[in-house]
Amino acid sequence: MIATLLRYDFIRNTFIVGIVIGVIAPLLGSFIVVRKLSLMADALSHVTLGGIAVSLFLSKTYLPLAALNPLYLGFGFSVVGSLLMEKLRTVYKHFEELAIPIIMSAGMGFSVIFISLANGFNTDLFSYLFGSVSAVSRTDMITIVVTAIIVFIVILSLYKELFLLSFDEEYAKVSGLKAKIFDIIFMVLVALVIASSMRIVGILLVSSLMTLPVAAAIRIAKGFKQTILLSILFGEIAVIGGLFTAYYLNLAPGGAIVIISVLLLIITILYQKIRQKILISKRGEENGTYSN
Repeated sequence: MIATLLRYDFIRNTFIVGIVIGVIAPLLGSFIVVRKLSLMADALSHVTLGGIAVSLFLSKTYLPLAALNPLYLGFGFSVVGSLLMEKLRTVYKHFEELAIPIIMSAGMGFSVIFISLANGFNTDLFSYLFGSVSAVSRTDMITIVVTAIIVFIVILSLYKELFLLSFDEEYAKVSGLKAKIFDIIFMVLVALVIASSMRIVGILLVSSLMTLPVAAAIRIAKGFKQTILLSILFGEIAVIGGLFTAYYLNLAPGGAIVIISVLLLIITILYQKIRQKILISKRGEENGTYSN
């Protein structure tokens, strides 16, 4: 069944991109969750939508730009949005969380205006909003895979610095670490991952793939590295399972991926509760034995 399915080029492209995104989205999401910036992914996804809407408008309005790949403007808007968000965090030093709704609002404003100028919703826009099994071209695949490799290498190279900033930012600054530079790098990485993930999960649901697998992993992991490994595992299960489900049931893959992620989260929560009850029961038995 799998071999038959993967005969088609567009399906192969989709699964390759899905497997890659299933690694880098939860990987970076682990740092996002620890830094309590989960809503940042939502804000940047809305900015990315603005870039997609602008690209679709330009391709319809100016014939020379008809072949423009919306993915590129999506990347551009997302990166610019991440840099502006980081700048706003320094402007509002005592109210850093304000940067998120400001950028989100601006992104939604751009999106609504240019979606209306581009004559509203169409099939292309729908695939960007909720993902598509058949929309990933070879060019998209190459662009996303190269971007993911760059992101992965940067994260591995700066793992110690990002880890320190995530868990103890004050100590990192005191120890001489140039936190500002690493914060900017981190924001750009998040922007690139969000823009890369939109083809599979969809812009409106991409933040779910960066947070739900991590939320599930946290329930059962022992330490940060184990959280990363488990979140990647859960991310891959959600992506691959979601893509198969979406293809055979003719669904938007974003929704299927998110639902599987939610189910994994529920399973890990139940598993932890059952494990705690078993441990409490064993301790009670041991105490009873010792008292006898």
